[in-house]
Amino acid sequence: MGIRSQNNPLAAYLDVFSNTGTDAGTAGSVPSGLTATGGVISDYNTPPGAVYRAHIFTSSGALNVTALGSFGNTVEYLVVGGGGSGGGQYGGGGGAGGFRTNVSGDTPGGPGGSESSFPASVSSYTVTIGGGGGGTLEGVAGNPGSISSFGPIISQGGGGGGSIPPPSADGIPGGSGGGGASSPGTQPGGSGNKQAGTSTAAPTQGYDGGDASTPTPGGYQSAGGGGAGGAGQTVSHPPSGPGGYGGIGKASAIAGPLNNGIGTPGPSAGRWFAGGGGGNGYDGAGGKGGGPGGPYAGGGNGAGISPDSPGTDAISATGGGGGGAAPQIGHGYAGGSGVVVVRYQIGTITATAKATGGAISFYGGKTIHTFTNSGTFVTSSNWNNPDSVEYLIIAGGGGGGGITDGGGGGAGGVVPGTTTLSHPTSYAVTVGAGGLGGTMAYNVAPLYGRGVQGTPSVFGPGPISATGGGQGGSGAGSYKAGGAGGSGGGGGEATAGGAGTNYPGPTQQGYPGGTGHPGAPAFGGGGGGGFGGVGGNGSSTIGGAGGIGAQLPTTFRNPASATSLGTPGPAGSYYIAGGGGGGTEQSNPGGGDGGYGGGGDAPGTGSGEPGVVNTGGGGGAESHPSGTFGGSGGSGIVLIAYPS
Repeated sequence: MGIRSQNNPLAAYLDVFSNTGTDAGTAGSVPSGLTATGGVISDYNTPPGAVYRAHIFTSSGALNVTALGSFGNTVEYLVVGGGGSGGGQYGGGGGAGGFRTNVSGDTPGGPGGSESSFPASVSSYTVTIGGGGGGTLEGVAGNPGSISSFGPIISQGGGGGGSIPPPSADGIPGGSGGGGASSPGTQPGGSGNKQAGTSTAAPTQGYDGGDASTPTPGGYQSAGGGGAGGAGQTVSHPPSGPGGYGGIGKASAIAGPLNNGIGTPGPSAGRWFAGGGGGNGYDGAGGKGGGPGGPYAGGGNGAGISPDSPGTDAISATGGGGGGAAPQIGHGYAGGSGVVVVRYQIGTITATAKATGGAISFYGGKTIHTFTNSGTFVTSSNWNNPDSVEYLIIAGGGGGGGITDGGGGGAGGVVPGTTTLSHPTSYAVTVGAGGLGGTMAYNVAPLYGRGVQGTPSVFGPGPISATGGGQGGSGAGSYKAGGAGGSGGGGGEATAGGAGTNYPGPTQQGYPGGTGHPGAPAFGGGGGGGFGGVGGNGSSTIGGAGGIGAQLPTTFRNPASATSLGTPGPAGSYYIAGGGGGGTEQSNPGGGDGGYGGGGDAPGTGSGEPGVVNTGGGGGAESHPSGTFGGSGGSGIVLIAYPS
């Protein structure tokens, strides 16, 4: 059925804007530069007057070059691998994903590296975005991140942080190495510039993790993971104290000098990537991600003991390493997914932006600002005072539940609308992170087997906020019900799904999650709700499907980015905010499928799949006893448009 028949607020919004003619426009021609599609487009000027187009990939796809221009065929790139996760008990920080670039004036991560020019041809270049290493259980070393690539250019995933007891206390090698975990003796950090998890050399792209030294038992602060710009901090006990900070990342302006919608802040101006994760602290705070004053460059903070303090996951689309865990947490913190940016010179920009912030593109008579990470939207002196803007705010998706037949994570809330802004105006833009998936150990705080709710995305006066997706319920224990959220999380066995925000009604942000099956011999968890439909109910043989998402408003459907904004669905591309699939005890036929729009699947066996980055998709639930975690929710996105 169509989204109108589902009482979907986006359908009502599209009634206003679907007949404006913006969908009939065509992308502006660029006769003097390469012609290519793929990724989120960012057009910008650089002194002394050069004009560039960047293609920003936060999920896998392809750069399709269809013609060469008068500026030659050379392209520049930034390729950042997925960060490693922190160790699962007194854990070392995760190493950052490898950082490779050939941008003039920049250098790759690690000591003394360089990159060659990249001559492009009329061809399709595969772009792979590496996932961050998933969190690990107590006593298990962190997981390495996955590779990111642009054609033949490969950046390795970061190494996982160590975790006591030995031999898992050593940091794991990777693009940057994971930090060592404090245990009697000296536990070395993982080496950088290695293929993730191995001793095989890779091109220069990152630094080593720090070493942790404990001559006598009794102290357990651990070292920081390596970053693109420096090694993780080494620690020694005694004395007790803070965990080691993660290695510093590196800055890049490849997506535009005023683009603050990718990467994160760092220790100096600009947008930073690939910071190492902080290590666990003992009688002190956890180490900061990405440097002593962090968190910077996407790196997650380590947890602390006495006083107890939680750590953090790394930030999506930065390649940051995850923070190391303390025993009371029960899991190491996840690494951040990677990012790929490709740029080349073009002749002109088809219009003049009237604000800064995010990736700026021009389509259908509109100027579009796309924030894939948090930043700031600031009107410029040429702003039409006042002027109306269209926006679409999507929160982070909820994490899928654990324990075999947990519920799928609910999609992040979706808030479409318009507002009027006057100059001067400056608004912080928050892009919500996806919630962590639940663990197999349902008696371990703070998750107890259930997922974590996604975090809100925020923009504009008020401010205008979208609610994070509801957490998927656990498949056992006392926390089986799905959580409320933008869309509700699916229920674990024999429990109801969570409610969607403002459901039912014209301002609803999503639909409820499905119900878990109540009877033996097997239980299917409910699917997480989506923005376009309710999550499916679990049956005795299969988990419920995640609720369907919906397509972006036509204003934001630039064909040049068709494969990078949202995911494919029954009516074409651009689907966002699908719910995660519910888990099951049965390996055949298996768990529920994720909903169109970035919802993660619950496989027949194994851990749940994560929601797709920048869709707000809910994470898939864990299925069958061989799984360990529910999938994390996908991060959100904020889109803003106004007449060019």
